[in-house]
This record gives sequence, structure tokens and C-alpha cells, in this order.
Amino acid sequence: MPPPSSDFLADIIGLQKKQIIGNLPKAMEGSLPFASSKVSINLQKDPIIQKYGSKKVGLTRCLLTKEEMKTYHFPLQGFLDCENFVPTKCNGSVTDNSPLFGLDCEMCLTSKGRELTRISLVAEGGCCVMDELVKPDNKIVDYLTSFSGITKKILNPVTTKLKDVQRRLKILLPPDAVLVGHSLDLDLRALKMIHPYVIDTSLLYVREQGKRFKLKFLAKAILGKDIQCPDRLGHDATEDARTTLELARYFLKYGPKKIAELNLEALFSYQESQEPRNTAEGVQRLNTSVLECLDSVGQKLLFLTQEADASALSSSKNCQTIKCLSNKEVLEQARVEIPLFPFSIVQFSFEPFSPNLTEEMNKRIKIKWTEMSTVYAGPFNKNCNLSALKRLFKSFGPVQLMTLVLETHQPHLCIQYEVLEAAQLAIESLDGVLVEGSCIKVQRPVTELTLDCDTLVNELEQDSENRGTIYLSGVSETFKEHLLQHCSIFLGLEAMILPKDLKSGKQKGYCFLRFKTFGSAQRALNILTGKDWKLRGRHALTPRHLHAWLRGLPRESRLPGVRVIPPPSEQEAWQMLNVDHPKIAAWHWGRKIEKLYHNLCPGTLCLILLPGTKSTHGSLSGLGLMGIKDEEESTIPQTCVCESAHHLPGVIS
Repeated sequence: MPPPSSDFLADIIGLQKKQIIGNLPKAMEGSLPFASSKVSINLQKDPIIQKYGSKKVGLTRCLLTKEEMKTYHFPLQGFLDCENFVPTKCNGSVTDNSPLFGLDCEMCLTSKGRELTRISLVAEGGCCVMDELVKPDNKIVDYLTSFSGITKKILNPVTTKLKDVQRRLKILLPPDAVLVGHSLDLDLRALKMIHPYVIDTSLLYVREQGKRFKLKFLAKAILGKDIQCPDRLGHDATEDARTTLELARYFLKYGPKKIAELNLEALFSYQESQEPRNTAEGVQRLNTSVLECLDSVGQKLLFLTQEADASALSSSKNCQTIKCLSNKEVLEQARVEIPLFPFSIVQFSFEPFSPNLTEEMNKRIKIKWTEMSTVYAGPFNKNCNLSALKRLFKSFGPVQLMTLVLETHQPHLCIQYEVLEAAQLAIESLDGVLVEGSCIKVQRPVTELTLDCDTLVNELEQDSENRGTIYLSGVSETFKEHLLQHCSIFLGLEAMILPKDLKSGKQKGYCFLRFKTFGSAQRALNILTGKDWKLRGRHALTPRHLHAWLRGLPRESRLPGVRVIPPPSEQEAWQMLNVDHPKIAAWHWGRKIEKLYHNLCPGTLCLILLPGTKSTHGSLSGLGLMGIKDEEESTIPQTCVCESAHHLPGVIS
């Protein structure tokens, strides 16, 4: 979580609703009704301006380059996964006056993956020149009706096949034709065709960090038209094709500056906040506050806090505030009052850690992570093949440091991995195994920071952030293309994370695959570590935000190798035993809050929020922990938020 605002609690409860894009008094022509030219925008930072500049551009400037087409996985000649693809034979010279054609395809899911069921091609001016239903060659397992609008009844009498569509497209398209679509790579792959000149509106209206706007949003924001309406069965391919064509024409007519002034990112955020959603109570706004929800059912919120920590929340008419003299009294009142309210906030207040203590804790966490990602292996024969051993241990994942330990009777290796999964995989694969003629032991260093390592690894494996994710080592640069070719056997695949080296930009030899369910992840792991793929892997242990946090630590705490922490001096040890020492106080209150959690009614959703700090020494982000008390027990749900004010992250975890 970001460092806290001046009234953290009021913000999270929704007492103070913030306008996302300021006052938006007047609608711009052809845009969302809440867009405004009066919003203050730094145009130079807009990704559209950064890519295209502020002046109007011609058609050829909007075309994807061959390198971009390669990056975004468009079918290209010479690629292994496009061997049976048919070229459109459009090899003429493209100019700013070349004709544009809007293209959209609908697909179904067959035994061999996604296959074409409908194609629509629209010429400039909006005339539909091709709208065909197509019968797939393989058995259909899912018509994807909610997206395609195609049903078994609609497709039954159809005799048109993919090869018929390919033949007709080659005749229809002139040599300098430019195809326009939204995520056009998917359409061309469904067509199994290669076309060199494309404008992809999901990339034309570029966003930050590789994100893309949906076609439905762009149609409303840019053109002021509603498409893909929820009351209609599936998408209208002709309407979508025509819309992409209009979006491309709008870009060419008005130029990047006009579009940047619309502030699409802010419009998107605003629209998201205004989107209605269906609930058992009917339609409810996404940004409805907790207090408004409770008021609508005639209930109140409980707020337990100390006298000195009064918040704007305590003055709300929907809030029952109980002010206490100490944290101890807050805890005692919480045990009595929480069962009586549907939603409770319990605020504890602690003195902030000193900057020195905070820095020490950050360093120790980094050291703990380093030690958990380090293994010792041995003993080996004195005549062992060191090169073979290095290859063996590198096969489990990226190695940061590998040293030969010669202080022992027989040689050992110390291997420090970049990721925890690699170290765990090495332990699980090689501990007690015969290597180079010796039965070796593979273990972590035993220090005060690794004593509970087995418990921690087990907890990480069970964490909901990791349950559907698998780690794989030994992946090649063509792994992604190979995986996409066989996507039909990896059902439920949601994301592929392929880390790159920051200096060289080359792909590292490992990846993470995230699936919708644990079962899908387990099936994929069995396949990918089998004889056909020959990869090493296991279930993931590290959620992505943890990697980001570790990267954010100060550089001086990134110590190479394994560091042994010296025992504290006698004076430091006595100080640590003092119950007023911040670390001891945090530990005691961590246990007390844990007991409070166990006293909650079964089914209660509990959030523990450590807001972080803002100070002259620098801002520190916060941490949120969430759990449902005895989730398997069916009961009336409640909510409890425990918030520790002026606290550093990680203290009560």
C-alpha cells in the first residue's frame, strides 16, 4: 500500500470520495459525456505523444513495424509456428493514401484450440464487403457464445471452411491494402494468414506499461458510440470491424495531440469507478462507501480508538465510536463489542520505529531472503567434475554466486540462487541423491534467520497468491511461441512471466506461469516436467509483489554471498529483553491481535492494515494482511478491520 494520507481511515472507508479527474463541466464532442478539456494534463508525458509526437501523422506512421509485429506475436513468414499460414499476397507499395479495411473475427474453442467461426471485413466508408460464418475443421468444445454470439444452431447449416475464406480474402484485398483491427494478431492467427501492413487500434491508442484499452471503451471515449451492449448475445463482428476503422480514421484526422488532450487514462479510471454492477440488492455503484452500504440496511459501523487518535470517521452519524485510554483497553472493548456490529474498525496506536531500526530490519529481511535462497551441497569427491556440477545446479534456476568450499574434509559447493524456487527445487531434487559417485546432502545454512525456513516455505506454497502459479527452469527463447502453439492443452493459463536481464535485455532461463485454478497449474506442471518438455519446475513460492519489494531495498543491503549475523552484545541482549523495546512490543501485540482474530465469529473477514509512514527520513509503504476466520464454517458474515496507526510494515505480521 502507498504511504498513508492525512486521514487514512476516512479514505479506506470511503468517507471522503475523491474525484479522479477534477471538475468535468462540459462534454467534448464525440467523447464520453464526462470528458473535459479543462483538466490539467502534462501532454509531454502522455504515451501517445511520446510515441508519435504532437503533430498529425500519416497512415504509414501508424503501421506496425516488422519488429513490433514480432514483439506482439503477429504471424510472420519464416516463423516456425506459421509454416502452414497463407500470405494475402499484398506486397504493393503502401502510401498515406492506401485503402484501409476493418477486420474482426469471432472464434470458438475446439479440440485443437481456438478456430474461426465468423469473419467481417469492412471497407472505408463503412461498407461491409465480407461477413461469413465459418465451420471449424475440428470438434467444437465451446462455442464461446457470450463473446462470439455463435451457437450450435447457427453454425449447423454452414458449409464455408477456412480455406474458402482465405481464398476469398486474397481476391478481395488490393496489393497495398492496410488491415485495421483491435488485437489484430489474434484475428490473423484465427485466419491462419500473414499480412504485412496492419494498424492495431489497441496499440495505436497506446497506454503505459504495455496495457491496452478495450475496444468498447475507445468507441465510447473517442467516437461517442456504444458497442458490445450487455443486452445483446455476443459481439457484432461487423460493428467491431467498422469501429476499428473509424478509430484509425479519427487518429489520422485529429492527430496525437487532440487524443492526448482527452486524457484517456483518467477517463478510463473515471468510467471504471462509475460502472454499475449487479448485486442481490439490485444495481449498486462500485465506489459506494462502507458507511453508505451500512446506512442502506439500517446498520452502524463500530469504531474503537484511543482518545488522542480521533478521526473524521468518529463524527459520522453512521459510526458508533468508543474512545479508550490505551491499546489494552481498545483490545478489551474489541472482544466485547465486535460480535454486536456487522463492520468494526479497531485502531491501535504505536510509536514509530526509529530510522536506524527500520533500516536494520530491512537489511535482516534481505539477508534472510538471501540465506533462504542459498544451499550447501556435498560432500563431493576431490576429483569431481566441477563443470558438470555447475551445469547441474544451474539447471534449477539462475545462480547469483557459486563458490567451492574447501575448508571441509571433502569439497562442498555453496550456491546462492536468485529466486527461492530454484533453491527449494535443488533441495527437493538432489538431497540424498548419488552425484559424481557421492551421496550428497543439499541443505540451507543453519542460522537464526533460517531456523523456521521449512515452515515458511510451506506457508508460502499455500498462500493464495501462489496457489495457481508454477515456476519453470530451463526455458529457451522460443518457449513462449512453443507454449502458445500448444495452448489447447494448457487450459486456464492466465499469465506468462518471462523475466529479462536488466543489462543485456535477454530473457532469463526461467519463468512463472499463472493459471485460474490449482488443478490447472498441477496438470500443466506434470506436462511441462515430463519427457516431452524436459523442464524442471515446482509450484511457486514468491508472489510478484515480494520481488518488487526486495528490489526496492537500499543497495547497501544487497550483500553478495551468505552473511553470518553476529550475536548481540550483552548490553544489546538486555535491551532486547526490555518489554518496551519496539521489536518486543511489536511481537507481543502481534500475538494479542492474533488472539483477537481467533476470538472472532466464524466467517468474519478480517483485514490487518499497517499503513506505513511519511517522515523526513523518507516514506515507507504499508502492508495489508487478509483472512476469513474459519472459512469452512457457514455463518452470518461480518467484517473487522484492525489498523495500527503510525506503524512500519512487517511489524505485526
